[in-house]
Amino acid sequence: MKAEFDPVTLATPFFILSIILEIVLARMGKAQARYEAKDTAVSLGMGLGSTVAGVFTAGLVFAATVWVYEHRLFTIPMTAIWAWVAIFLLEDLTYYVFHRVSHERRFWWASHVNHHSSQHYNLSTALRQTWTGGVAGTWLLWLPLAWLGFPPAMIAIQKGISLVYQYWIHTEAIRRLPRWFEAVFNTPSHHRVHHARNPLYLDKNYAGILIIWDRMFGTFQPELDEEPCRYGLVKNMATFNILRVAFHEWAGIVQDVVRHPRHALGYILGPPGWSHDGSRETSAMIKARAAEEPAQPAGAIREAA
Repeated sequence: MKAEFDPVTLATPFFILSIILEIVLARMGKAQARYEAKDTAVSLGMGLGSTVAGVFTAGLVFAATVWVYEHRLFTIPMTAIWAWVAIFLLEDLTYYVFHRVSHERRFWWASHVNHHSSQHYNLSTALRQTWTGGVAGTWLLWLPLAWLGFPPAMIAIQKGISLVYQYWIHTEAIRRLPRWFEAVFNTPSHHRVHHARNPLYLDKNYAGILIIWDRMFGTFQPELDEEPCRYGLVKNMATFNILRVAFHEWAGIVQDVVRHPRHALGYILGPPGWSHDGSRETSAMIKARAAEEPAQPAGAIREAA
């Protein structure tokens, strides 16, 4: 669904130019950024594929949103300042819920996992977006906003603003921002934690724009200098095959359901890593095991199984 004002379209040239700038500054030793040609190509390819995939579900999303809006409780004017403040807060809270569910339930993780599959953390990682979000139905979480009375175009604009905001926080070049900003907003430091596979950092900092939701709901974790972020998945993929990056977790769900049909529900809706016999580890299990391990020197690598 496209609004007349589309923040993502307007920001796309900035995305490309800023990636080039980050690469150049890193090569010159002026910024901290790690790029790998094949990895960056996958990220850009996933971004392009996500845009194409969105075209196929845009009609359904638009029709559903308009239908819900036609049955709205209130009529909220797009011209009112209070309405934009309200949609900013409610859409950001909706994003937090979506993001948390996408990490805690395997069905939606299968759609989101590709965004976390890079072992590097740079601006190109922000473009590593899902091809299957529309199929997974995550867009349904935004329908209550239309039911409340926010116009579909207003919802689309605010979602675009959120997506554009989240682009710049995918970088190691910016270390810490002023305390007041770090206290309220999502920042590169907070989001590095979210992308890290260190046991301490798993399933933390789901924020879109405001980090206050993580602070309120107990999912906040600050970045610690003594615990450098290691990026990627708990078990990283040894491939740059873009189709595997896009669909590997969906394929894993199908395999598990076929092999263990009696436990299908657990393999589909359980947390990522769940298994009926305990042979795999969920994030909670990894964190618990790590907490029991003896303290290690700063910077020591502790590979999660």
